Amino acid sequence: MLPVGTTIVFETHSLTEDNEHGIATGWLPGRLSPKGQALAEELGDRRRDDRLSAVFTSDLWRAAETTAIAFESTDLPVLQDWRLRECDYGELNGAPGSQVHEDRRRWLDTPYPGGESWRQAVGRVAGFLADVPTRWDGRRILVIGHIATRFALDHHLDRVPLEDLIDADFEWRTGWEYQIP
Repeated sequence: MLPVGTTIVFETHSLTEDNEHGIATGWLPGRLSPKGQALAEELGDRRRDDRLSAVFTSDLWRAAETTAIAFESTDLPVLQDWRLRECDYGELNGAPGSQVHEDRRRWLDTPYPGGESWRQAVGRVAGFLADVPTRWDGRRILVIGHIATRFALDHHLDRVPLEDLIDADFEWRTGWEYQIP
């Protein structure tokens, strides 16, 4: 029987101190708040017995910390991949979220000063998605990332236009599931 494709379960990194203070961390490391640490433990409880073959995480500290807390007592392979990073806001990394996200459409194809555009960030994550089936075809994997990671999954796997995603407000939930055919 041939493999039926890869299932990607996506979760965002847990709540950070920057999130709680309205800061858009971007490519800065970020750090989980005490509430975020508790939420990371809940993520582990929720996903530990979810038939996962591996966990992939952004290499930015807030995602890696989420992963470490959630899966510290398992033998699941954990693989960091820089392509799962948030959009690089360049000079605006660490700026107030209201400033960074007030007109995301402006940065759809134009890079943030000293950073990248949303389309470039989504394209970066697409490289990760292209590599997944070479090793994980027919398996279920977890990806822990950021808004740019979810935009890429929605855009490349569910065919949602990036123009629609960029204008939508982010609504957190306990995971999304995608299929790579």
